[in-house]
Amino acid sequence: MDLSTAAWRRSSRSSDNGGQCVEVAANLPGVIAVRDSKNPHGPNLLFAPAAWRTFIGGVKAGEFHRSI
Repeated sequence: MDLSTAAWRRSSRSSDNGGQCVEVAANLPGVIAVRDSKNPHGPNLLFAPAAWRTFIGGVKAGEFHRSI
């Protein structure tokens, strides 16, 4: 998929100190693109909008919380 017109925005949870940064582009027709801001030319994850909403709902509900 051509992502040259993607309007990337960084997660509000990301910091500017080189930590774990995620960028999302939601302006593409029929797809939500996600990438690592530290590696913008690396691989991207592509989600259907419904799958993205389900994923974000799970994140907000704590379904992916990792105990150390």
